[in-house]
Amino acid sequence: MPDSLLDTLRARYDVVVVGAGHNGLTAAAYAARGGRSVLVLERADHVGGAAVSARPFTGVDARLSRYSYLVSLLPHRVVDELGLPIRLVRRRWSSYTPVADGGLLVDTQDDAATRASFRRLTGSDADHEAWGRFYAMTAEVARRLAPTLTEPLLPRATVRRLVSDGVGEEAWRALFEEPLGEVLRRTFADDVVRGVAATDGLIGTFADVDEPSLRQNRCFLYHVIGNGTGDWDVPVGGMGAVSGALRDAAVAAGATIVTSASVTAVDPGAVGAEVAWTDADGRTRGVTAGHVLAGCAPAELDRLLAGAGRGTASGAVSGGAAGAGAGAPEGAQLKVNMLLSRLPRLRDDVDPVAAFSGTLHVNESLTQLQTAYAQAAAGRIPDLPPSEIYCHTLSDRTILGPSLAGTDAQTITLFGLHMPARLFRADPDGTREQALAATLASLNTVLAEPIEDVLALDADGAPCLEVRTPVDLEGDVGLPGGHIFHRDLTWPFAEEGSGADVGGGVGVGVGEAAGGAGADAGAVSGTEAWVDPGSASGAAERWGVATAHPRVLLASAGARRGGGVSGIPGRAAAMAVLETPAL
Repeated sequence: MPDSLLDTLRARYDVVVVGAGHNGLTAAAYAARGGRSVLVLERADHVGGAAVSARPFTGVDARLSRYSYLVSLLPHRVVDELGLPIRLVRRRWSSYTPVADGGLLVDTQDDAATRASFRRLTGSDADHEAWGRFYAMTAEVARRLAPTLTEPLLPRATVRRLVSDGVGEEAWRALFEEPLGEVLRRTFADDVVRGVAATDGLIGTFADVDEPSLRQNRCFLYHVIGNGTGDWDVPVGGMGAVSGALRDAAVAAGATIVTSASVTAVDPGAVGAEVAWTDADGRTRGVTAGHVLAGCAPAELDRLLAGAGRGTASGAVSGGAAGAGAGAPEGAQLKVNMLLSRLPRLRDDVDPVAAFSGTLHVNESLTQLQTAYAQAAAGRIPDLPPSEIYCHTLSDRTILGPSLAGTDAQTITLFGLHMPARLFRADPDGTREQALAATLASLNTVLAEPIEDVLALDADGAPCLEVRTPVDLEGDVGLPGGHIFHRDLTWPFAEEGSGADVGGGVGVGVGEAAGGAGADAGAVSGTEAWVDPGSASGAAERWGVATAHPRVLLASAGARRGGGVSGIPGRAAAMAVLETPAL
């Protein structure tokens, strides 16, 4: 960072954002557009956090979405309000699941073909009909619930009425009260069909589908409600294009972004906070903030508060939010990025473009998922690791340079399930290699040729393959325990009697705060009284971003309604700031 910029920094800003991930950038853009002075401090030498594009292979002009890779939860409202010039491509094929020499292909534009595929797999139309009913139910829940994600939090009872009155009490019980495994076994007869549905509850979440904690249900819910449809779209240009657009929006609104700036402590007071940080040259600096918005993980915020002698008083960690899992966050995925010279052949005669354009499920029947979970919980790499694969370049060739764009080359993202961080702590390098070998072997069981035979080579003659474990993600982008959601997801509503978010506090109600959400999502009148929205703590609780410190707010995936690339927590934190009088 040039000294010319550092020399222009103020001693005080209305808002200091810690971390320039997509949520931090979203918060900065909204706060600056609202007239607040904003400083963003980012540890890395670039912005984007886990939503970045990179060229990981030496001498190869392919920009892969290195960590996060698809978009569902980013509200159209955020795109429109910030004028983001991003383009998302809808995938026609939802998924393909190889089974022996056949498979299950779900085609969103051809129900007859999908029905025939179900019939070939299961022997009847029953599970296809059940599939249609089940996802019609989740779609209606999504339509009613998604608009509330960009409004102040509703109480649990209000959301229950919204779902039960509009979709049915059975829908509420299935998604919010009964373990996902029980629901899927009751709904579908076939083990593979059950597993395909179950995977949405296990992305980045180490859980048994029958856990009474229901963290698998919360994960499932967020995977099916994005923008009222649950569709997962391809960002043209890769995830770096999304973060780049958010950066540009923040800067255009007047925010100042400093990279290679490591925040070392946050010391909250009654009327603001002191933020200590070091620049690229190791010089210690400080800035006063009216509000601090933590675009970092809650566990990192806790560390920063401890650095100022505040102990663990953030109220933002250790499972603080109601419904979150207790204990330290733990991710549970293996991310493998590959560049292929061409798509591999499959055992089935399915069109490879159809099979790889959507999500290709590898050894993800419900029984296989449960077996892998049990083996990982027992402390070992699963014998047959389940995973899912996605090919970006079948939807978007712009991430390939001229030397590759006109060839058969394809980028592949493999997301392995049930690979918890605990497996990699003792021997990160050795276990990484073991996990990779097992995962590729599992993948090869559904291919007609080894994946290794179609891996492209980089300029040094090495295979174009990059693997990242939860421990790697912890070091790369500061995800605690490699948890892609920063911690277990929470319900997208306020829990009764516990305040709007972490750290307890006063109760909340709906009042007039639901705004436009009520009209579109099913009119739900609220009679409860909100906390004082004019106070710093009241506004933060209303928006689900509160900590124990009124002027320190969560603005990351670890907030309520966090998870995924959504910008929802960043926007919520900014809304809370703008509802509070500037100091």
